[in-house]
Amino acid sequence: MDAVRHGTFSWCELLTTDVEAAKTFYSELFGWTMEPVINQANEGLQYNLVKVDGTEIGGIMAIPPFAPATGPCWGAYVTVDDVDAAAAKVRELGGDVIVPLTDIPEVGRFCVIKDPQGAVISMITYLETHS
Repeated sequence: MDAVRHGTFSWCELLTTDVEAAKTFYSELFGWTMEPVINQANEGLQYNLVKVDGTEIGGIMAIPPFAPATGPCWGAYVTVDDVDAAAAKVRELGGDVIVPLTDIPEVGRFCVIKDPQGAVISMITYLETHS
């Protein structure tokens, strides 16, 4: 799968109230390994890279302070060529940007959107060095 191609699902991320319990559950269920890193985009919160056979496939983190009403949930990211342009198009098409355009150091730029029916998904443009 070419995760940096426009329109491709490229990352999955769990926001949870109990990171350690989630890490244990998914490690035991799927055999995932975890690598803790500091998430500079979210006020220095710990982020856990999820890996399968050494390949990064997603992440697990605590629900961030800016989203206290969010319950535990998995989210998906779709790669876009230009996340700023895609965010503008979301609005044109009747959707809403619910987490503003945000830079993730050394990774790329993302936002979270809600479609006109209320479904939520994230869009990301990766830095060329990340791909």
